Amino acid sequence: MRESALVLIKPDGMRKGLAGEVLSQFLVGDVHLVGLKLVAVSHKKAQAHYGHLRDKFFYKEIVSYLAGDLHDGQPVVAMVFAGDHAVKKCRAIAGATNPEEAHPKSVRGKFGRITTKGVYENLVHVSSDRMEAEREIRLWFKKTELLKH
Repeated sequence: MRESALVLIKPDGMRKGLAGEVLSQFLVGDVHLVGLKLVAVSHKKAQAHYGHLRDKFFYKEIVSYLAGDLHDGQPVVAMVFAGDHAVKKCRAIAGATNPEEAHPKSVRGKFGRITTKGVYENLVHVSSDRMEAEREIRLWFKKTELLKH
């Protein structure tokens, strides 16, 4: 099934200088890069991105995290990958949300950590499913910013 997935290299990945290494892991996967840009994330955009989690106890923290508040105002790299089962493939490349549970060769397994305050620094966000990917891609990209796939 042809689909697209949004992948974000979050501010912790940018602060650690890992954007190139993270991007390269996705580029060798069986998906095609069709959109890429650097974004200074506003609180409004972070709130829209995580709006479905508004009722969770950690909502304010993840909004601040994505907006770069916890990492010296670092931006994110927003990317769209397309291909057969792109969401599933990108999620496998990223690894489990908890870096300690992620496969050692995945992005989160290699570079993620849990801080002493219990914060998951897992470097990337990947769309959870096809519908969420469509919503997220519309939030982060204009149609004219994406290559046809």
